[in-house]
Amino acid sequence: MCPDAGTWTVGGSISRICRAPQTRKVLDVRGDVHSRYASPPYLPGPKEGGPHNAISDTIMDAPRLKVLFVTNWYPSREEPLKALWAREHAKSVQLHDDVVVLHCVGPVPKLGDLWRVEAESDDELLEGVPTCRMHYRHSAIPWVTYFIYLWSIFQVFRQIVREGFRPDIIHVHVYDAGAPAVFIAKLNRIPVVVAEHFSSFPRRLLGPLDLAKAWLAFRWADRVLPVSRALQDAIERYGLRARFEVIPNIADTALFFPSAEVRSDSHIKRIVFVGQLAPVKGIPFLLNAAALLRCKRDDWHLDIVGNGKERMAYERRAADLKLGDMVTFQGSRSRAEVAEFMRQADLFVLPSLAETFSAPAAEALACGTPVLSTRCGGPEEFIVEDVGFLVASGDATALFQGLDHMLNNLHLYSRQWISQYARDRFSPEAVGARLHALYRSLIGSG
Repeated sequence: MCPDAGTWTVGGSISRICRAPQTRKVLDVRGDVHSRYASPPYLPGPKEGGPHNAISDTIMDAPRLKVLFVTNWYPSREEPLKALWAREHAKSVQLHDDVVVLHCVGPVPKLGDLWRVEAESDDELLEGVPTCRMHYRHSAIPWVTYFIYLWSIFQVFRQIVREGFRPDIIHVHVYDAGAPAVFIAKLNRIPVVVAEHFSSFPRRLLGPLDLAKAWLAFRWADRVLPVSRALQDAIERYGLRARFEVIPNIADTALFFPSAEVRSDSHIKRIVFVGQLAPVKGIPFLLNAAALLRCKRDDWHLDIVGNGKERMAYERRAADLKLGDMVTFQGSRSRAEVAEFMRQADLFVLPSLAETFSAPAAEALACGTPVLSTRCGGPEEFIVEDVGFLVASGDATALFQGLDHMLNNLHLYSRQWISQYARDRFSPEAVGARLHALYRSLIGSG
């Protein structure tokens, strides 16, 4: 046992994780597996109209930084689909810089030590990003548990540095991990950024303790990175102020890309929804809109991909509306299967009541599939006329009219143009370049 009453449980050497050259395997658009090293990434040139052309030369010549990601939300064995956006951000940063992820999993009852860290060894969870999982002791007294959490992060950070990975930047995901990270950053004179994704801001669900944590994290961060301007506005409506810069979520364009096959002019048009089956996603409005659509036309089929506590209720609702032959609940699917659903779809539909961004909508665009979205926050900023259509949220009639309009006008959309639009904005290369340039600017101004 270490003198700070914590232990390292290694599923592989922590030293190896902190010091090894970083590569990751990706699937390219031809389906070939290859390694992506620290070589200069693809960046759109001036003729290609990419949004980050001005920093291309700087990115290609800049040395690699060391970036420590700190997050309470991350894919794990227990929840392999949780917070995929955090891992996608880490992978995009890894194109330019060396990354280690510290995932603060949560409190564990009867843990023998105050804290314990293990190196993740599952390649499917790692996806090439070195990851440490931190557990800490649970106490019957809530404030004691939180103190143990703060102490544990401090000690684990010290150990990571001792093992040879002293970060140039600390990149936090979501304010609840921000408080300890900003203290560590300020004590060690390391720039810190806080990426924010949390939908509780626009939904007005934050209590006093969460607001205090957010205030502290945002106040002391060198930059706060909401995934949309809508989320920034929602944060500011709470009276919280920060140095904001909008950085979007990522669509992995090595996985989400248009089909190379020539699309047949099928009589049946495929509509797809992908997401958690929860009230905020607006599925009842989608089912009611589908019932109205069926009264007018029958040349479509809706696939609902995803799972959640409300699934059985939604299936009963679909049966009550006599949509059994028009709507299929597909359940949870792998990311590769989701990408194939999007590629084969004629239209992606997002009926949400509130979204800070909507990664599935961006991924559908990357596949070249036009998107019908409600005006629910983040999607309003990138669903423009040439890639989709917007309708009012919480309104089944408006959603029905939007579905009917889109099905009548699918021929007006260029799948290749839509895909390039998404690649320029949401690809790992584009977002990673923006983050690397931001890190450099913060180091240069420190």
